[in-house]
Amino acid sequence: MSQSALADTAAFVRANVADKLTVLRDVFGYSAFRPGQEEIIDTLLGGTSVLAVMPTGAGKSLCFQVPALAMEGLTIVVSPLVALMQDQVSALRLNGVAADAIHSNNDRESNVAAWQRVAGGETRILYMAPERLVTERMLAALSRLPICLFAIDEAHCMSQWGPSFRPEYAALGVLGQRFPDVPIAAMTATADEATRKDIELQLFNGPHRTFVSSFDRPNITLNVAPKGGWKNQLLDYVGARKGQSGIVYCLSRRKTEEAAEVLRENGINATAYHAGLERDERSARQSRFVTEDDLVVAATIAFGMGIDKPDVRFVFHTDLPGSIEAYYQEIGRAGRDGDPAEAHMIFGPGDIRLRRQFVEQEGTEEDHKRREISRLNSLITYAEAQGCRRQTLLAYFGETTPPCGNCDNCRNPVEMRDGTWEAETVFGAIFETGQRYGQAHIIDVLRGAETEKVTQARHDRLECHGTGERYSKPQWQAIIRQMTASGFLEVDVAGYSSLLITEKGNALSRGQGQFEFRADALAPKPARKPQRGASAFGTSQPAPDLSDRDRELLAQLKRKRLQLAKERGVPAYAVFPDKTLADMAQRRPTNDEEFSQVKGVGKSKLEQFGVIFMDVVRGS
Repeated sequence: MSQSALADTAAFVRANVADKLTVLRDVFGYSAFRPGQEEIIDTLLGGTSVLAVMPTGAGKSLCFQVPALAMEGLTIVVSPLVALMQDQVSALRLNGVAADAIHSNNDRESNVAAWQRVAGGETRILYMAPERLVTERMLAALSRLPICLFAIDEAHCMSQWGPSFRPEYAALGVLGQRFPDVPIAAMTATADEATRKDIELQLFNGPHRTFVSSFDRPNITLNVAPKGGWKNQLLDYVGARKGQSGIVYCLSRRKTEEAAEVLRENGINATAYHAGLERDERSARQSRFVTEDDLVVAATIAFGMGIDKPDVRFVFHTDLPGSIEAYYQEIGRAGRDGDPAEAHMIFGPGDIRLRRQFVEQEGTEEDHKRREISRLNSLITYAEAQGCRRQTLLAYFGETTPPCGNCDNCRNPVEMRDGTWEAETVFGAIFETGQRYGQAHIIDVLRGAETEKVTQARHDRLECHGTGERYSKPQWQAIIRQMTASGFLEVDVAGYSSLLITEKGNALSRGQGQFEFRADALAPKPARKPQRGASAFGTSQPAPDLSDRDRELLAQLKRKRLQLAKERGVPAYAVFPDKTLADMAQRRPTNDEEFSQVKGVGKSKLEQFGVIFMDVVRGS
C-alpha cells in the first residue's frame, strides 16, 4: 500500500480518536466485537493494564489493535518471531494501518527507514522482538515519543512456570518501571493460574485487570489413538483429507522429513519445517504454508507461535507433546476461522518413556522437573481419558463443561471393564519387588519372564511371578498407563522411574473405590478409515449454506485471492479470510456500497480490492 494511502488512513483514524466502533467498522470491516473483546478494549482505553487469556482464534490481536488506533500516539507490540511480525504488519497495511516492524531479517536501511517513520509520527503500530526493545538505547529513544500502549503477544513466554519460557521475555518487566503511565496489554492463549500470577507479578507496576476467557474450542474435534505403524496411520489420516491445509507435529527433525516424504510419495502436497533448515529456506516454506490452500507441513515445535493461518483444518501429532499446555497451543493452530477442524494424536508407551527421559536430562532444578512431570502426567490423563476428552482438557484449566459430543469418546463411547483383579495383581508385583522397579520390570515379573534382571533379583521366586501371564506386554502397558492416569499409581522420576502405589491405590487395595479400564486396551480395534477425500467431520466439504453456484464463485474468488497474495508477497488470508470470500460469494456485490457490506471489508480493502473482486463476481 502506498505511503500516501497510509497517511490518509492515519488521518482518518486520528479524526475518530476514541471511537472504537468506527475503527472496528471502517478499518477492519466488522460491525460488532466478538465475546470478551469489548471489555478488554474499554479497560485499555481507560488507561488500565490488562492480562488477557483468550483461546487461539478468539481475536486477541484486535484487543490491542483497536485501542492502538482509537488513541493518539504510538503502540509498541512485542512479538516473539519475525515471521509473525511480518504477517501481522502485512495484514495491518492491507487494512490501511501505518504499521512497521524492526527486526533482524531487515537490512539496516530498512530498519533505519522504519525508525524514521516512527520518529516522524507516521507509524501507529510498531512490532519489535523483546531483546531489541529492552536495550537501554531503545528504551531511551522511546521515552522521547508519545507511547500510548505496549502490547505483549505470547505473554506466557515471560513466566518461568509457563511451558514456553523465554529468558529474553523476562526483561519486559522494565516497561512498567520506565513507562508507569502507559497501559500494557499482555496477551496469551495458554496460561494456568501459576503462570498468570507470575506474569502479573513481573509485568505490572500498578493497577491492572486479568481476563480469562473460556479455553474451549468447540469447533475442534478431539481424537486420540494408540500408536501402531505411524507412517501408515499418518497416510490414512491425511489421505482422507487431501486438499486441506494441515500441520503434522513430529518429535525430531529427521521424522519431519520422513513424514513429508511419505506424504509427497502418495500425492499429498507436503513439506518439512524444522530448526535445522537455513533461515531463508524456513522462511520460504512458511510462506508456502500461508499462501497455499492445500499444503501440509510436517514440523517440529519450531513451527509454533509464528503460525497465523486461519484455515488449518487439522493438526496431527505423531508423538506425545511435552505437556498439556504445549498440546493445547499446538492444536490451537487448527480452525482459527471458527469452522470445523480436527486434532488427532497417536501415542504409545515409548512416547511416555522418552518424554520422562527428556525431563530428567534437562539439568534443571528438582522443583522444575516435578512441575514438568506433573504437566506430562496431565497430558497422559487426557490421552487415556475414558470419558469426554474436552471435559478432561478443560478441567486442567479450571473449567467445567458437559460432555461435548465432538470427541472420539463422546462419538464412540468406549467399553469399560472392571479392573479390580488387574489392579490388585499390579499392586502385588510392585509391593513384593519393594516399589523399586519401573514398568518394564514389573510387567516381566507379571508375565513370568526369566530375564537376567528378574533372575538376578530372584524375582522369579516371588508369588506374583507369572500371575499376569494371561495378558501380553502391550496390554499390561495400557492397563498400567490407565492406572497411572487414574491416580492409582505414580512414577517416581527421581527414583529411576519406579512405579509407586499412591494413597488412592492403597485405598483401592482395601476395597475402597473402583478401577475400570478401557476394553480396547486388551483388544485394540483399528481406527475406522473415512472415505478418501472426505473428513470424518466433513471439514473437506464446502460450507453447507452455499449453493453449488456460490461454491463455484467461491473457488474463483480464492484463485484471485491467491494471485493477489503472491503478487504482494503476503499470506492469502491477509487479502481476505475465507469467511469474507464465502460472504462475498453469497452476497455477489456489484457496487461499492454492496461490497462494503461484506464482512471483513474496511475502507482500505474496498479501495484496493473492490473493483478486482467485483469483476470476478460479474464474470461468474
